[in-house]
Amino acid sequence: MNSFFASVELIEHPELKEKPVAVCGDPDSRHGIILAKNEPAKAFGIVTAETVSQARRKCPDLILLPPHHDKYRHYSRLINAVYYQYTDMVEPFSIDESWLDVTASVKLFGSGRDIADRIRERVRSELGLTLSAGVSYNKIFAKMGSEYKKPDATTEITRENYKRLLWPQPVENMFFVGFATAQKLRSAGISTIGDLASASDIRLESLLGKQGPLLIKYASGRDDSPVSLSGERDRIKSVGNGITFSRDLKSAEDALTAVTSLSDTVAGRLRKYGFKAKGVKVDIKDASFKSISRQKQLVKPTHLSSDIKQAAMELISSSWRFPDPIRLITVTAINLTDGEEGEQLSFFGNGYSSGCESAAAAEEKSDSIEKAMDDIRRKFGDSSITFGQLLNNDIGIDF
Repeated sequence: MNSFFASVELIEHPELKEKPVAVCGDPDSRHGIILAKNEPAKAFGIVTAETVSQARRKCPDLILLPPHHDKYRHYSRLINAVYYQYTDMVEPFSIDESWLDVTASVKLFGSGRDIADRIRERVRSELGLTLSAGVSYNKIFAKMGSEYKKPDATTEITRENYKRLLWPQPVENMFFVGFATAQKLRSAGISTIGDLASASDIRLESLLGKQGPLLIKYASGRDDSPVSLSGERDRIKSVGNGITFSRDLKSAEDALTAVTSLSDTVAGRLRKYGFKAKGVKVDIKDASFKSISRQKQLVKPTHLSSDIKQAAMELISSSWRFPDPIRLITVTAINLTDGEEGEQLSFFGNGYSSGCESAAAAEEKSDSIEKAMDDIRRKFGDSSITFGQLLNNDIGIDF
């Protein structure tokens, strides 16, 4: 989709379509970054994720609109409903992007380009939104084709033209190459996608690890990953939650309050999805936006907030010095396993000592309490019950 959030907002504000408009978080809540912008705003050089103050320096007349994520989800469902009328092989990539495999649909609807053009026209006429489509023989090049020409365009990347269209582009335009990866590649003399395609696997693996050879494969047009059939559920690989606080955290007590809330949310989601975590990861961002990431493995899989909170606080206490300020914390459950998967018992412990019994009883009690909290929240809402640690907090945690 083209400028999806901004385009959805402008459906209700047609008078603003020719003016520079951006969707942003609330600056007063320290979430003042640009989430989306329309074409007139792009002309001023405004980019996603920059601060509102930076954007306004570029464009003093920039019109700011608040986000409405329920609207974006609604239109995302409508757009995907159009896709499903051409194929059942639709794989959502994000709220405004999906891959479609139309191999079995060409006899009904024409070529891939024909189908893409037909979908673009329908989305424009029926929903008042525009999209750019990429048509190709693999998913990576289809994605890059959708970025090649905007707005409201179709670009076809074939086995015959991909070298001409893509290889001269700067390496940071390669899908999955972020800023840090691009810097590493450029430092190694790899400045274009063509340079990346011709690099050796051994050299790139030494530079980027396992990601290196994979990027060479993508740049060379050898991606063979399938589009998932509609309705297939990809296995969830992690479950996390993060908060940018209304004030900087400056003590272990502040961090405990934050981690109590985050761990509660993560554990609740694990139980909802039927998973347990074998590890916990914590990401911390300081007041100057520098980040660190730490993780640890657990003694045994868990879906309890108390276990996740304990592991997260251990990571924070071992890697952070207060009163150095913390702006954001994210707690993530990693290395997930099915909740009913059996646990390996120690060969040396028979499990019958009073200590083992008390530990098992304590775990069972915690499990019962947290599942009871799940039931209460399902019946009466997420804010119906919470931990005392969170009451009257001043760091911006709602409950």
